[in-house]
Amino acid sequence: MDEAPNKSEPRYGGYTRFELELEFVQSLSNPLYLNHLAAQKWFDSPESVAYLKYLQYFKEPNYIKYLSYPGPTLRALELLQQEQFRKDIIIPETVNRMYEEGLAASEAPPK
Repeated sequence: MDEAPNKSEPRYGGYTRFELELEFVQSLSNPLYLNHLAAQKWFDSPESVAYLKYLQYFKEPNYIKYLSYPGPTLRALELLQQEQFRKDIIIPETVNRMYEEGLAASEAPPK
């Protein structure tokens, strides 16, 4: 993939595949959503793990520009590549730590 979707791309519920993937990948920056996916055992599926790997294309400059919060989104996507993290996100302390790290990053003075 090298560019955003074009007008002729098929739509799913009125949205392009790119739009759906963008919305999903951005939702991964929410630790509570990650916890929910873990509680639903979504991360236990080999297909889900493969999909997370596929979504790595959002790290490319052609796509990163579409992310509202690239830092937290890409960090979560990176962490989700690790099997241990996918297991640990079910633990409330892991969710809390992610929130604390996010808050600390947002309060850091600009460089």
